[in-house]
Amino acid sequence: MVKGGLSVDLYEAMPSVGRKFLMAGKGGLNITHAEPLAAFIARYGAAAPQIARWLDAFGPDTLRAWIHDLGIETFIGTSGRVFPAEMKAAPLLRTWLTRLRRAGLRIHVRHRWLGWDGVGALRFATSDGEITARADVTVLALGGGSWPQLGSDGAWQDILRARDVAVAPLLPANCGFDIAWSDHLRTRFAGAPLKNIAASFAGQRRMGECIVTESGIEGGIVYALSASLRDAILREGVAELTLDLLPDRSVEQIAAALTHPRGPRSLASHLKSRLRLEGVKMALLREVLPPATIAEPALLARAIKALPLRLTAARPLAEAISSAGGVRFEALDDHLMLRALPGVFCAGEMLDWEAPTGGYLLTACFTSGKVAGAGVAAWRATSATLTP
Repeated sequence: MVKGGLSVDLYEAMPSVGRKFLMAGKGGLNITHAEPLAAFIARYGAAAPQIARWLDAFGPDTLRAWIHDLGIETFIGTSGRVFPAEMKAAPLLRTWLTRLRRAGLRIHVRHRWLGWDGVGALRFATSDGEITARADVTVLALGGGSWPQLGSDGAWQDILRARDVAVAPLLPANCGFDIAWSDHLRTRFAGAPLKNIAASFAGQRRMGECIVTESGIEGGIVYALSASLRDAILREGVAELTLDLLPDRSVEQIAAALTHPRGPRSLASHLKSRLRLEGVKMALLREVLPPATIAEPALLARAIKALPLRLTAARPLAEAISSAGGVRFEALDDHLMLRALPGVFCAGEMLDWEAPTGGYLLTACFTSGKVAGAGVAAWRATSATLTP
């Protein structure tokens, strides 16, 4: 692609580009979020100061404008999440690639990056064997380690570490967790949704739903707390997640319902009748609580509002929606160029940041690409041809 004197080649390990982008849009492409910018930035946790600078150049509103310029309309959902009007990733990706190809971008698929050779040329594994390519400037956008079947397997970590680039280990983010369920709960309720609940951990509380799995628990409100849960497990070996099974009722209201005479009805029938508590929620109470607690209305009421689940491990990185860790910010300058490798820039999920779902992941990937691209232009304007 010739723009500002630059000729651009894109090397893709998979048979086609944008596979994880397409996967992100499988249930409706949540491209960004419409909440106030200060709240938006806070979603990035420890990396917020760095990402705030990126968003100055290409924030949520600018991203939406860019999508509109491609001819793709967007809308804001009731939760503030922003979606393409068609709720699909394919039309956006197709239009985007068409524009890039018309501008001269050359795309090389089935080219897996292997690092550099002894004279600084890029090495690629292809179906025809290994090849090399010379580049004046290189942008690495190699992804994290989640969903490796889509192309991002984290193999680049050792390549960069060997070049004295500081890389934080890749960890699962927006992930599920293991719980030592009994065989009864595992076989009877795996896949059952827990709806209209709240989850709390370390002073954070999220409303919504999640899913009991064969190995533990996953889903929206668990993902929202996953960074804190994962880090606690890494420090202490376990983490206790607290579920409020009836967030719309107080302990007093629940206790009053439980003490109402139930006659010959079973406790399960009583809970279903008075509190609409049944199915997987009732199963969780029996799974976690001792019989004495279940038999005492005051204790049971408190447990319904704060049911403790013992999480023993995060699910593997390959199963996670996204990853934490990656190239540390101290290894990069403000333009996302590697200090140890002048002329080599990094962007996207391979950098050391994480965010919850809700449009924050894609927005940061896009804006980091914008920062890296501007850095390339500035580097080329002031430097002679360099190699890694």
